[in-house]
Amino acid sequence: MSEAATAATPGTRAVDRAADLVSTVVRADAPMTFADLQEASGLAKSTTSRMLTALERSGLLERDAAGSYVAGSLFWLYAARHDPWEELVRLARPTMKAIGRETHETVHLSVARGDRAVQVAQVDSTYLLGTRDWTEVDVPAHCSALGKVLLAWGALDLPEVPLTRQTPATLTHPDRLRRDVDQARRRGWAITVDELEVGLTGVAVPIHGPRGDVVAALGISGPTPRLEGRLEELGRRLMERAAELSTLLRGRTPKEGVA
Repeated sequence: MSEAATAATPGTRAVDRAADLVSTVVRADAPMTFADLQEASGLAKSTTSRMLTALERSGLLERDAAGSYVAGSLFWLYAARHDPWEELVRLARPTMKAIGRETHETVHLSVARGDRAVQVAQVDSTYLLGTRDWTEVDVPAHCSALGKVLLAWGALDLPEVPLTRQTPATLTHPDRLRRDVDQARRRGWAITVDELEVGLTGVAVPIHGPRGDVVAALGISGPTPRLEGRLEELGRRLMERAAELSTLLRGRTPKEGVA
């Protein structure tokens, strides 16, 4: 072995050990404690501590509220730039279809983009009178149930200025909107009645990602006369389905694409 190769070996070994630590955390089904990682790696405590500190500085790993290690912000940044919704949609699709079978209404999945709620997936109503295809349509957050979820749970910032009026029922004053989304958060679901389009009602709930924050909104919409007497029933049904989906997403790591 050459002198150059011999000199490079310790550095390469350190990179391999650091990569193993990152891989162990990313592949784990739950956050890993320092003791878990030290045992899994077989490294000395001091070596494990130094490497984990360096990996935190680089954004490859970070610690959650309990002090355990999870994949770091670089994984989230990569997912957000390269595959923000594909995996989320894939995982949500069976839940959306189940809601469609149960309610017969149009089912929506939306995420925050800028100051808007953007729908990334839809399951159409089984009724002849349903709603349009909203996929990839930018919708003002203040006049959709999906947008109100993202406002209520902090995925979007609440506006401080008067808002665009879409219909006579649209909430345009920031204080009225704030009261409405506060009520939505207490209740567990958001509602719009004729606020985006006259004759259109929506109900939506939050979806929580691996970190516990809200990553999307799940909802249904349909003609106001058909939904107006069912809002509480639909809200509770959506909450049950959303809890199942959120549990599924928490079993995924940021590297697997849920951004």
